[in-house]
Amino acid sequence: MDLRQLRYFVTVVEERNFTHAAERLHVSQPPLSRQIQQLEAEIGAELIDRSARPLRLTAVGRLVYEQAVQLLGRVAEMRDMVSRAVVAEKRRFVIGFVSSTIYARLPPLIREFRATAHNVELSLVELVSLEQIAALKEGRIDIGFGRIRFEDEAVRRIVLREERLVAAIPASNPLATGERAVSLNDLASEPLILYPRQPRPSYADQVVGLFHDQGLKPHISHEARELQIAIGLVAAEEGICLVPESVRKSQVDGVCYRELLEPATSPIIMSHRANDLSPEIRLMASVIARMYSRWGYDVPEGVARLADFTDD
Repeated sequence: MDLRQLRYFVTVVEERNFTHAAERLHVSQPPLSRQIQQLEAEIGAELIDRSARPLRLTAVGRLVYEQAVQLLGRVAEMRDMVSRAVVAEKRRFVIGFVSSTIYARLPPLIREFRATAHNVELSLVELVSLEQIAALKEGRIDIGFGRIRFEDEAVRRIVLREERLVAAIPASNPLATGERAVSLNDLASEPLILYPRQPRPSYADQVVGLFHDQGLKPHISHEARELQIAIGLVAAEEGICLVPESVRKSQVDGVCYRELLEPATSPIIMSHRANDLSPEIRLMASVIARMYSRWGYDVPEGVARLADFTDD
């Protein structure tokens, strides 16, 4: 006697018809009939009066039916309890990120974290740096990867590394010819595409600040909602855009990338709630330390402290 036979038997009783029971169970009728016959052979008595229309239970059949319903109910309850226990054991961890960090080796960090954190339910949400601060304080995310420095006593930030900026230039633009670096002075006369449009302050303000530091006033032609749109506008010959070096991996037709003569970088910043030393935060720090060492990057001291933290 197995649970499948009992489930088939209960379904036949509830439908009072083998054909309808087979349809409900998504099986053909002959295998269903054989399972009921095997159950009757094991019990040693007929359970269903097949001469009656609709089908009717025998006295033994009523007893078996009552016990089968109770048993199947207990099995279902047990499965629900186990499922809830499995979910309860899994901790939820939410990562916020700005779009440009996708190019800056964030995906392999997430893959390594997921492979190591077996009991963690991982979620990702795209948020600009300013939105990440609010989401951290409200508990909507647990860690953020952004590019803007913000001062907030409730949030701790660690600069993982500084990424060089490059100019994304339409392939038809004379500045795109050759391999020479271009200066901000060269770019100031070109239409400038900024992203993100809002909220501010943001990476867009970093870019404008670079020009202002050189005594230049850029001509802003477009303010795009996101990085991918900005690169698309460059390909459409609507202007140039300053982007992190890793964005070169996007390989969009009609876009060339040139180094900048001036030293210009954008930080990759990991943020988390102050005093949050959860196992997941420490695990992410360990993953970053391990992968950065593998890639030849300096491991930030703040990351090393988090990775090495113990409760004793």
